[in-house]
Formats: sequence, structure tokens, C-alpha cells
Amino acid sequence: MFPVDKIRADFPILKREVNGKPLVYFDNAATSQTPQVVIDAIVDYYSNSNANIHRGVHTLSQEATDLYEQARLKIQKHFNAKESYEIILTSGTTDGINMIASGFSDLLNTGDEIIVSALEHHSNIVPWQMLCEKTGAVLKVIPMLQNGTLNIEVYDALLSAKTKLVFCNHVSNALGTINPIKEIIKKAHKVGAAVLIDGAQATPHIKPDVQALDVDFYVASAHKICGPTGVGVLYGKSAWLEKLPPYQGGGEMIETVTFEKTTYAGLPHKFEAGTPNICGGIAFGVALDYMNAIGFEAIAAYEDELLQYGTKKLQEIEGLTIYGTSSKTAVISFNIEGIHPYDIGAILDKLGVAVRTGHHCAQPIMNFYNIPGTVRASFAFYNTKNEIDILIASVKRAAMMLR
Repeated sequence: MFPVDKIRADFPILKREVNGKPLVYFDNAATSQTPQVVIDAIVDYYSNSNANIHRGVHTLSQEATDLYEQARLKIQKHFNAKESYEIILTSGTTDGINMIASGFSDLLNTGDEIIVSALEHHSNIVPWQMLCEKTGAVLKVIPMLQNGTLNIEVYDALLSAKTKLVFCNHVSNALGTINPIKEIIKKAHKVGAAVLIDGAQATPHIKPDVQALDVDFYVASAHKICGPTGVGVLYGKSAWLEKLPPYQGGGEMIETVTFEKTTYAGLPHKFEAGTPNICGGIAFGVALDYMNAIGFEAIAAYEDELLQYGTKKLQEIEGLTIYGTSSKTAVISFNIEGIHPYDIGAILDKLGVAVRTGHHCAQPIMNFYNIPGTVRASFAFYNTKNEIDILIASVKRAAMMLR
């Protein structure tokens, strides 16, 4: 049996109340909660090891550097990257995507084509639109189907010798759809295109193997995986990272600097200008240790149990529609006929239930369904069926009040 009660004890915030009610936190797709072991790592760093890294000969600097680079090795192992220098520590998924978009601005030409999916977060749409404006490349879109999956037949037709880049999320943040990324990557490689996968929503539920996927770039954020905000990872195949120019100039990313010429440091430092989020990187490694100790297979199985239970209960509510009905992670995005999702979310908050409402930074999906947004309940491995029962009762109460 999954030890959810023991796990819940690791998360201090789950003990608090909101509006006089026990907190039921179902906004995990936006950010996960933080276990005490990660909080302790943050406090310990600032209490005992706070110093700048890679630059000092003194003890604190060396200790901080060791902790930071140990975290990089943990992240490398977790994602199964071939080399530690293929792991670039960033400020988050958006930062990693923009890093690659900036690099390719020197490599694309007018008439080149790049492909994105219709299921993307704005962070995996806007940077590529900006890239097209700079380079004259053309943006193509893989359309979505009514069940929230991608139309792979159209994707096949879009691919050509002109295709240089393909971008797709591993899991849709708005619907929870698990995309067939291995197939998408393989087909892109057949026409010589590189692929970036946005793993922000997948990594809390799935342990990606970047070598098995043969993906060129994979990005994720620590705050979705029980870590702190403001830190993330960009994995890139070394051949690509060597080819791309630096994203930013400054300290740390240089080999030599004169007023005549600057030469750049090797990987990963070439892409890590300035003082990084040292504490965040260290805590990211601790968060991965914590989740791996529980086990991602066990997490996925338990979360699927929650998903099936919540889906069944919500479907019993009159006038309720669930969007995205294919294979997915523990996300339920829904509306009740005649009621704005914001109004439902506001009442749920008064009852202590935290959900996300709106377009979830995925406006093209909402336009496809011709809706203003959805109520999104997203579950994590520290949630329970009893909390889902509270959600169901709260949704019914909100519907009764608003009809």
C-alpha cells in the first residue's frame, strides 16, 4: 500500500488551514509543495555554506562548489544524461527554452520551418514566434483532436526537408495529455530536425530517460518536482550545445577576456553566465533524492488511482464536462455548463480547496474548445481520496450556489 500518510507528514504546509478549513491543495501542476528535507537543505546552505562558487580558494567557496556540482551529478543521473556537462542549470523551463531559441537565431534562414504542437504552454510558443520574426523561419502547428491528443497524421505531413526544429511538451499542462514524444522525436530525426521537449509537467510523474528518448533538448523546472522556484534544467546533447552560441555574456562563461577578444568556457559553464541560484541547485538535487526514494513507478501508480477516482466522481456531477480524455497524468480540467470557471474556483477557495482556473497559459487549447478557461484539479502523490471527496462536495456546493 502506498504510504501516503507517512509522506504527508513530510510536507509542513499540508497541516495549515485556509479560510478556516483544512487545506486541500490541488494546484500541483502550477507548483508542487516542498518537503521538510528540501526546506532543511535550503536553511543548511545559508546557515553553513553560503559562498560564491567556482571562483574562491577559501573553504566555504569550495564547499558550496562541491554541493552544487554534486547536485548536477544527481540531475544527470536522474535524467540519464550521458555526460554531466550536458546538464545546464537554468532559472526554469522558460529560461531553458529561451536559451535554445536564442542560440538557433544564428542557425536558421528565411524559409526554414519549425513545428510546435497545439497543446503547448505559452512558454513553448512565444519564443519560437519571436525566433521566426528574427530569422524569417515559418512556424507550423500540429493540430489537436477533440480528445486532447495530437493529430499525428498531420504531423507526418508537416515534416519535410525544410523542417529544422520540432517542439512539443511531454505532458500538457492544461489537459494532462501524455504525448507520444518518442515517436515525435524519431520522425523528426528522419528529416534531420532537432527536437526540444518541454518536460515541466511530465517530470513530477515520469522519470524521463533522455538517452532512450534520443531527444536533443529536454527542459524542466525544480518547483514542479518538490524543489524550490527559480531553478531548472536544460539537458542538451553535447554536439548541439557545442554548436550553439552562449545565451548571455558575463562572468563564469568565459575562458579568457581581453578588449580585443573573448573566448568562451567549455560546457556547461558556457551557458551559465553570472552567479547562479546556488542554493536552488543544491535543493533541486535533494528534491530528486526525495522523490526517487519514494520511487516514480509507485508515484505514478498511486496518482493514476487518484485520477481514476476523481474522474469517476466528477463525471457524476450534472452538467460537468472534462476536457482531455486520453492517456494522461493526474490532471482533470473541467467546466460546469453555464458557470464561469473563475466563479467555481473562488468558491472552492473559500472552502479550503486550491485549484487553478483560467486558460493555464494555453490559450490555443481553450480557443479550440471555444471556452474561456477551465477549472483544473491536479493531483500529487501526497494527495488522498478523502481530499478528492472534499473537492467533489465543494464543486457540488459551488454549482448549487451559482446556478
